[in-house]
Amino acid sequence: MKVAVLGFGTVGQGVYEMLQHANGLEPGPVLVRPGKDDAPFKVTDIEAVTGDPAVDAVVEVLGGTEPARSWTEAALRAGKHVVTANKALVAAHGPELAAVAREQGVAFLFSAACGGGVPFLHNLALAAQSDRILSVGGILNGTTNYMLDAMQSRGADYAAVLKDAQTLGYAEADPSADVSGLDALRKIMLACAVAFEKLPTEGLYTEGIEDLTPADVQSFRQMDLTCRLVARGGIGPRGAVFAFVEPTLVPASAAECAVKDNYNLARYEAERAGDIVLMGQGAGRFPTASAVLRDLSDVLCGQRVMMPAGCVRVAADGEGCGHPYYVRLPAELTGQLPVDRIQKDGDTARVVTSSVTVKWMHDTAARLRAQGAKLFFAGIEG
Repeated sequence: MKVAVLGFGTVGQGVYEMLQHANGLEPGPVLVRPGKDDAPFKVTDIEAVTGDPAVDAVVEVLGGTEPARSWTEAALRAGKHVVTANKALVAAHGPELAAVAREQGVAFLFSAACGGGVPFLHNLALAAQSDRILSVGGILNGTTNYMLDAMQSRGADYAAVLKDAQTLGYAEADPSADVSGLDALRKIMLACAVAFEKLPTEGLYTEGIEDLTPADVQSFRQMDLTCRLVARGGIGPRGAVFAFVEPTLVPASAAECAVKDNYNLARYEAERAGDIVLMGQGAGRFPTASAVLRDLSDVLCGQRVMMPAGCVRVAADGEGCGHPYYVRLPAELTGQLPVDRIQKDGDTARVVTSSVTVKWMHDTAARLRAQGAKLFFAGIEG
């Protein structure tokens, strides 16, 4: 099967290199920006890909939603299988692109969009065919995991570990999608779509790690807890999907506690199979490229579907899940919280709340910040 590649950045180069040695696959043309076509295999016109009858499949690793959406749809309508690592594209347009793929009788697979080399969506899609999925989630962003691990193991501050992450290539020059939780949120949206046939696009809550301080880390140590940025999705007691991302404090017994450096941990709980946990490299040239080639191998074996045919967009239910929270905030504002335990240090208070819903905590934090308050909060699990 000849495979064209759209984009020749870090992941695109990894895909092209791995295609040289993959069983049953061979590299085709690579679409690049005008002026970058400095090799015979590089082309600058999408029609050189969609109009080439020798091309059987297309890998999209451009990033963003345009022109990725237009070119992906063009490839599907030309009868090409499409594999993508683009989480933003699938989160925004996945159901429509999957519908086009079904109309054309071709594949639209995207396991590389979530978890890098970790076969999370791959296994989740297979499990959902024969078992009822109860929940999904985990540590889905390697950049923030590296930063949190460094802050807690080395005692470094936020600015220093962010600079380290950028030097090592874990964080982009603009790391906002990672540190804000947006990257992980897009991934949990895809996991919910695969697991529950519901793509949550509204009512989503995300809290990042930008406001974490060394003093917070010291408090976590005193509580014998470890902080990780965790994504969660599931079906709440009212039957609606919940999906959110937030810093989360976990005990030493939790699998998330053992995830170091830039690794990911993805998990799902199935009614029959129980809790399934997968861990590995969550990003980078070859981990992500290996996931792309795994999808291409699935295409060779006849796999066509990852986004369920009945998948619909829904609003997430932020009241469908709840737990206690650690909150660091100005001491005069503690009356705004349902306090279970409190520790004051001058003008600052560190509170453990009673159990509240995700919606209540995130909405309360947004309201207090709008009033000028500086705070950090993290869910408490286990």
